Amino acid sequence: MKFGVSTFVTDQGIRPAPLGRALEERGFDALFIAEHSHIPVERRTPYPGGGDLPEVYYRTLDPFVTLAAVATVTRRLLLGTGIALVVQRDPITTANEVASLDLISDGRAVFGVGAGWNREEMENHGTDPSTRGRLMDERLRAIRELWTKEKAEFHGEFVNFDPVFQWPKPVQRPHPPIYVGGGGDAAFRRIAAVGDAWLANSGSPEELRPQIERLREVAGREVPVTLYVMPEDAEVAEGYQRIGVERALFYLPTMPEAQTIARLDSMARIAARFQ
Repeated sequence: MKFGVSTFVTDQGIRPAPLGRALEERGFDALFIAEHSHIPVERRTPYPGGGDLPEVYYRTLDPFVTLAAVATVTRRLLLGTGIALVVQRDPITTANEVASLDLISDGRAVFGVGAGWNREEMENHGTDPSTRGRLMDERLRAIRELWTKEKAEFHGEFVNFDPVFQWPKPVQRPHPPIYVGGGGDAAFRRIAAVGDAWLANSGSPEELRPQIERLREVAGREVPVTLYVMPEDAEVAEGYQRIGVERALFYLPTMPEAQTIARLDSMARIAARFQ
């Protein structure tokens, strides 16, 4: 099993370049970073984690600017969005951003995607929360067309454009892997249609095992699984390894550089047991 890190990169924590160097120096496989464009002051949608919404949610750096900075100081680290809020993003611009990241990183981009949970945030982007699933599916299909066709076009319910040129094309073929977040049959059908892997949010090995079995039943194939939040516990990591999780991501709290480095050292010691 491979080990990486998931985190929020904000203006109050370690900067992207030092973070990337520290991860690669310690042998981590991947960095996945969260995205929120903003958080509305008046919010009706409850925070899924319960209680007050943590401040990191409204201080996140742009994920593609952040990952581009990390790309320039690393050589092996996979660079993932965890998750990019596709329902809040223009698909033509997003396709170009992911392909550009893949080019400057020599093929290390991972496009982690999800439908999001904050309804007010979506509405500020002109998205109707009730149709966000269909919107997400269309935008992902349109993005794949832009990545893989010399003259790409798309005509759907929400996305519509006549033939266009767009370069750069991604380095990875046929395109950067799409890791789909979420759970349940709706997410699993999305993986079957447009996804390359499941980005599972969290859950114990015992909770995750039947979900993985259901995922593979719905998708009709073996699907790689990356766990977005794993506790810093070697025994729990062994449990994920036993059920076939490909990659587990330690959740790194957003902290200044010195504290971040100390926390990464602790995580690296756990990961080293599996080498």
